Amino acid sequence: MSLRIPADEKWILLRAAALKHKDLSEFVRQHSVDAPKAAIGEEEHIALSRRDSQRVLELLEHPRKPNARLLSAARALPKRK
Repeated sequence: MSLRIPADEKWILLRAAALKHKDLSEFVRQHSVDAPKAAIGEEEHIALSRRDSQRVLELLEHPRKPNARLLSAARALPKRK
């Protein structure tokens, strides 16, 4: 992979890499993976309040009976093979 970046940004990357005692490629590779991992984690993580957490647990432990619309939708699903 190659990147085209302005000279001032390259200088910032070189300086940061030097401060971390890494070469530029290693520094950029590490941080180019860390940032996307953090972004994925932020999007996949759901934070619930105590009240909402208790409600989810209550529904898991004592699920409601399916209503007619849910049963109809379930019957309309394709059969598994």
